[in-house]
Amino acid sequence: MQQGSGTGIEVTWEDQQNINKFGRLNNRFHELEDEIKHAKETNENLEDASNELILTDEEIVRFQIGEVFTHVDKDEVEGRIEQMKEATTKNLEKLEEEKESTIAQMANLKRILYAKFNDSINLEED
Repeated sequence: MQQGSGTGIEVTWEDQQNINKFGRLNNRFHELEDEIKHAKETNENLEDASNELILTDEEIVRFQIGEVFTHVDKDEVEGRIEQMKEATTKNLEKLEEEKESTIAQMANLKRILYAKFNDSINLEED
């Protein structure tokens, strides 16, 4: 199979599997970046809500559950917000770990593929 600069490098089944795996990992990497961004925004929003709750003088506050607002005791809302922040933080840590693992796998595949194909393959994003 002719590639890049005209050098005849044969692409084996294993090479194609590595290229496909790299593509899947690259897609997952971008999904993880979006999920991490969303988790960070959620954490910031929860922190803002917690700060606003501290500033309020009311003992009963409106709290959104699903699409409905209900009146809930301020202390209970503080507890729920803390639980939500903990869950979001744990999720964020898990996503960061998966992202690092994905980056490491992609780097390994790049090394393997560039070793065989040199300039005949481009795995870098523009």
